Amino acid sequence: MEEKRNVYLDYSATTPVKDEVLREMLPFFTESFGNPSSLYTVGQEAKNAVAHARERLAALIGAEPREIFFTSSGTEADNWAVIETATAKRARGAKHVITSKIEHHALLHSCEYLEKEGFDVTYIGVDSDGLIDPREVEEAIRPDTAIVSIMYANNEIGTIEPIARIAEIAKSKGVVFHTDAVQALGNVHIDVKELGVDLLSVSGHKIYGPKGIGALYIRRGVALPSHMHGGAQEAGKRAGTENLTGIVGFGKAAELAGENLVSHIENISGLRNYFLDRVKERIPDIRINGSLESRLPGNLNITFKYIEGEALLLLLDMAGVAVSTGSACSSASLTPSHVLEAIGVPVEEIHGSVRFTIGDFTTKGDLDYTLDALDESVAKLRKISSVSKESGW
Repeated sequence: MEEKRNVYLDYSATTPVKDEVLREMLPFFTESFGNPSSLYTVGQEAKNAVAHARERLAALIGAEPREIFFTSSGTEADNWAVIETATAKRARGAKHVITSKIEHHALLHSCEYLEKEGFDVTYIGVDSDGLIDPREVEEAIRPDTAIVSIMYANNEIGTIEPIARIAEIAKSKGVVFHTDAVQALGNVHIDVKELGVDLLSVSGHKIYGPKGIGALYIRRGVALPSHMHGGAQEAGKRAGTENLTGIVGFGKAAELAGENLVSHIENISGLRNYFLDRVKERIPDIRINGSLESRLPGNLNITFKYIEGEALLLLLDMAGVAVSTGSACSSASLTPSHVLEAIGVPVEEIHGSVRFTIGDFTTKGDLDYTLDALDESVAKLRKISSVSKESGW
C-alpha cells in the first residue's frame, strides 16, 4: 500500500462544514450576535439573518419560508411531527400510527413512546431491496389512523422510497403524512409540493452545515401543536432562543446544496459505482445491501461474508479509513442492524456488513487507497476466521 492517508467515507453519519458555510457563520458569533427577538439594531440583524436562512432552506425543498420551522436536529423534528400529531388527534379518537420497520431510531423510538401511551403502531415491512410497497400502506390505514410516517431514504442502505405515491394514498384517506428526509436532503431533488407531504424533517449536518440544527417543514394548513413552550419564537411553534449561527450555517449549506445538486449527484454516484465495480473485481463472497436502482448516490452497504464488520472497521481505521457498520446513532450497540434484518440478511452475515458513504471531498485516489486497505483487511480477517472458506469452513 501507498503511504498512509486519512480517508473519510462516512458522510451519512455527518459531513464537514464547508468553508463557505463557516465564513458566513463567523460574524454571527462576534459581530451580529444579537438575540433575534430584540428590537435594537444588532438584534434585527440577527432576525434578518434567520429570515434569509429560512428562505434559502425553503427554496431547496420547494416550500414557502413560513412553512419552515427550525429545530435542534432531525431527531427533534421527527419527534415533534409524529408525537404531537398523534397526541393531538387522539382527542378525536385516532389512536393508530403507521411507519416502517427500517426507520431511523428517532422515529422508531417515538413510536415506541406512543405505544406506551396506548397507541397502536403498524410497522410496514420491506422487500429484499428495502423498498416499501405502497399498497401495504394503503391496506394498513384504518379509520382511526392519526399519521403515516415513512422515511424518504434509508440511512443504512440508501434505498429511496416511493414517497409521492405513499403521500397520495395518505391524502386520499385524510391521514397526515410525514417523511424523514434527513438523508435525502441535498442528495435527491426534493419538492414538497410535488411530493404532497404534510410534514418533512431535515438536518444541517448532513449537507455540509453545522451540527445542532434541523428543521421541520409543516405544510400550510396542517395544524401541528407546539412541543416546546416559552417564548414566541418560530411563529409560536417552538419556543427558545434561536440557534443563530447554526441557522445561518444551515441556510448557506442549503443554498450551496441547491446550486450544486446536479453535479453533486453525478460526481458521487460515479465515484460510488467506480468503487463498487472494483470491490466486486477484487473481493469475493460479498453481498450488496439495498436497491442499486433506487438508491442515494453516495451510499454503498456491503456484507463481507465470514468476517465481523467491527473488526474490519478497526483494521480500516488503523489504515486511516473511516467507515461505519451502520447508523452512527446506534454504532456503539452490538445489536444486529434492524434494517438488514428487515431486508432478510442472515444474522451471521449482518455483523459482516459495512457502510461506505461518499461525499463532495472524496477522490478516486481515496477510493483506490481504500480498496487496497479493504482487500488486505478482509483477507487477513478471513484467514483467521473460524467460519471462512480460507480457514477450511
